[in-house]
This record gives sequence, structure tokens and C-alpha cells, in this order.
Amino acid sequence: MIYAIVKGMKQWMANNASELLTVSCTVVAKRFRVRGGSGDASASTDYYVTFETSNGDRVELEVPDRLYGLIVEGDRGDLTYQGTRFKGFERAADRDSMR
Repeated sequence: MIYAIVKGMKQWMANNASELLTVSCTVVAKRFRVRGGSGDASASTDYYVTFETSNGDRVELEVPDRLYGLIVEGDRGDLTYQGTRFKGFERAADRDSMR
């Protein structure tokens, strides 16, 4: 338990120290993870999207559930993130415009 708290604090501090970046990218994968849900415990779901930048780097970020369903593999646009924090994804108006 203490390890998880310390790890979370380190990640929070690293994210705060990271530069806010906006990069052109393509959505290459989506996944989700369900936690809990056994017995009387309620389940929770985490949603992740993998983005590939124009130079081939990939970054997987947790995204809010309300956006997960709106993002589609193959979408192209501008990703804004800070460390491991997803800040936003602005889909290109014309999906073919970046090809």
C-alpha cells in the first residue's frame, strides 16, 4: 500500500515537471482494463489509447471513458499530453488530410 502511494506521488511529480507537448499522431490501438468486481466489490474500467507520432514513437495514455468511444483506430490529429497525462486529442477535420 505504501509502495503504491510513493509510486503514485513520484509519477505525479514527474508529470508536473514534464513539458506540455502537442504532436501530430495517428491512433494505432485501443484497449481497456477492468479491475475489481468480485463479490460485493464494484468493478471499474480504465481506458487506454496508443498514439503513434510522425517520427514513429508510440505513447499509450489513459483516456477518460467519455472520449474512449469517440476515438477510433486510424484517426489522425493532434495529441496533447504531459508526461503520462492525456490532455486532449483534436481529430484532423479531414481524415485523409494527413496521409
